Amino acid sequence: MTANFQLLRILPEVILTIAGVLIMLIEPLLGHSTSRKPLGWFAVLSVFASLAASFAQLGMAAGTAYYGVIQTDAFSVFFHVLIALIVLVSLLVTIDTANANTESLGELFALMVFGAVGMMLMTSATELLLVFIGLEISSISTYIMAGFRRKNVKSTESSLKYFLLGSFATAFFLYGIALIFGATGTTDINAIASQLGTSAVPMFATIGLGMILIGLGFKVSAAPFHVWTPDAYEGAPSPVVGLMSTAPKAAAFAVLLRIVYVAFPALHAHWQPLLWLMAAFSMTIGNLGALRQQNVKRMLAYSSIAHAGYLLVAFTALSTDGIAAASFYAMSYAAMNVGIFAVVSHASGYDERLSLISDYRGLAYRSPLLGGALGFFLISLIGIPFTGGFFGKFYVFASALHSGMVWLTIIGLVNSGIAAFYYLRLLASAYSKPTNNALLDPMPRASFALLLALVITISGTLILGIVPGQILAMSHNAAVSLTSGIANPAPSATHQ
Repeated sequence: MTANFQLLRILPEVILTIAGVLIMLIEPLLGHSTSRKPLGWFAVLSVFASLAASFAQLGMAAGTAYYGVIQTDAFSVFFHVLIALIVLVSLLVTIDTANANTESLGELFALMVFGAVGMMLMTSATELLLVFIGLEISSISTYIMAGFRRKNVKSTESSLKYFLLGSFATAFFLYGIALIFGATGTTDINAIASQLGTSAVPMFATIGLGMILIGLGFKVSAAPFHVWTPDAYEGAPSPVVGLMSTAPKAAAFAVLLRIVYVAFPALHAHWQPLLWLMAAFSMTIGNLGALRQQNVKRMLAYSSIAHAGYLLVAFTALSTDGIAAASFYAMSYAAMNVGIFAVVSHASGYDERLSLISDYRGLAYRSPLLGGALGFFLISLIGIPFTGGFFGKFYVFASALHSGMVWLTIIGLVNSGIAAFYYLRLLASAYSKPTNNALLDPMPRASFALLLALVITISGTLILGIVPGQILAMSHNAAVSLTSGIANPAPSATHQ
């Protein structure tokens, strides 16, 4: 394979890397009073170019590059597109929210782009060491973005907690890789499956897989590895929270799918019960924790823990339909969650004037656009029909039920009912007329960047809820491409 053809398999990452480097080089040359927002628009254009490159990869035959450590197929392209869309909306929200002369704003744009590079590498890597490198690129960028408002004490605390606990989880992930290498003699995901399929499974391989699950469990904020999430979300800037609550999770879930279904199908009897428990705990702890919150971002943090649980339900299905349901749910959750943080970011501003649920009282009167968008995303998070949230949960629970996961499905349905309470509480506040007339002052006018972000997220949530056929076909093709190389797929599930 020629070098140029191999380069096409990592072209989206190359485009974003070049864009990030250029932003970092240009930003110091600008005067203190010069707006950094044009750098944000340059980043937006680079993400559009990366999206085009990702779609172009669909026309290529599935294959590997660079000695087999990168694989381009329908699965990797699906998550490349998802990550690029999340970063695109996050950039638009940042452009809308941040002041034109915000200190080091160009660095924030560059960090978002560099983070996307790491996440994309994770989704296409078939070598555990490359997964680790991509994970570190993504994580380091996110740690810095979480503490970007350096003069804000909560932001600094958020970044420090996220960094310390994230480093601890990364150590588990890396040590798990070391144990797997000791047990199988390789860190190649496909080769691991071959090694485990021809001999008795070494104990070190099982322990190594458990450690990898701990590391990735932290990245997706699944219980009991979720303790960092509320504090990190509360302190980080809202546009960054919209990004870190979706894109890194999508990448980590893609890695988890590739590891458990491709590298360790022979160990399904070990990892399926663990994921079952993680899913049940995440849904329950997330929703019960959200019930107690008055701070909107902390409420949405616990909500994200619960949604990680819903997505893990699909993992336990042990079928192509389960993989497709997980991929579809990742996209629907990203659309509605990034959308709701776009509303929160604009309503509260860069300094986040609105933090409590009561602060959003009368939002619909002050801005019908923001109130309507907030209500729409909330009913999608609840799972009302004709929204992406409804079909996402429907396909997840259906795949689990068809695989015999009756009790897990019941737990999920009960938790969905609990979640409706705290989502409706915020919705009721937004549509309640405030007693203080001063709170009826109109919101700042929506910028073009915000309008574009809302168009993308609202359209995506509607399409996923009304005409999901095309996205379902893409997610099914992604699942088939992931499992097509598995020689001994896991048998049907019987654990309930």
